Amino acid sequence: MEGDKRFRELIDRSFVEEVSEGERQLIHDHIRDCDGCKRYLELTARTIRGLREFTFTSEPDSNAQVREILAHHTETMRQHNVQFKVWAAFAGALSMSIVGSALVYQVAKLLTVPMYFDTAEVQVGVLVFWLLPSFCSALRLLAAPGENRGIA
Repeated sequence: MEGDKRFRELIDRSFVEEVSEGERQLIHDHIRDCDGCKRYLELTARTIRGLREFTFTSEPDSNAQVREILAHHTETMRQHNVQFKVWAAFAGALSMSIVGSALVYQVAKLLTVPMYFDTAEVQVGVLVFWLLPSFCSALRLLAAPGENRGIA
């Protein structure tokens, strides 16, 4: 399904701006095997044809307005996709923090007897030196500006 999203974004972009011959070939190859994307391409083309029929000759910039609307739609879809990736990365980082903390805690428990540590000391150590920094790193994904997230 993620691949279909990528191809649909490429299809949208092909209607708004010039795409390379390689990208056009990718679209062509994909829609040959994917009925959903083929239908999406047909509906998009039909919509654009319909919009062209409603353009009036009294307004010379109406085609530019249609292209601007489509470009805005494409950008909105792209931003939604990036937002999803941010939340997915946050969920992944958070789950890795929790799993990693559980593993570190198990290893630290094994070292409590030979190093004469109390179990409560190990728990505090894992919390302060492992879980808390990991959680803060995961939260950083949500707080950082888009260009600094490292996701896109």
